Amino acid sequence: QVQLVESGGGLVQPGGSLRLSCAASGSIFSINTAGWYRQTPGKERELVARITSAGSTIYADAVKGRFTISRDNAKNTVYLQMNSLKPEDTAVYYCNADIRRKGSLYYTDYWGQGTQVTVSS
Repeated sequence: QVQLVESGGGLVQPGGSLRLSCAASGSIFSINTAGWYRQTPGKERELVARITSAGSTIYADAVKGRFTISRDNAKNTVYLQMNSLKPEDTAVYYCNADIRRKGSLYYTDYWGQGTQVTVSS
């Protein structure tokens, strides 16, 4: 009933920028903590950034100063602004969100389908 859909991925040159969006749809009451993760073949999925409902953020050391996570609660959307992109940032980026559905008293963890980000010249 609830789905997360990422968008905004694509091919970008080193030093370029990209903005990812994660839109949650369905019967949603609220979204608690949300975050972005990324994964490359042969490597474990890693946390890129997280943001709480209050706006507190945590970033992986590899992206600090370059990436910014934000959210628009009215739109049930989480964003990841990626600047000064490097080839090492190439990965499939996944959106994750802890969502409370309407009619429910608890939160459930949801994942998006992933969006490919490729940084190459």
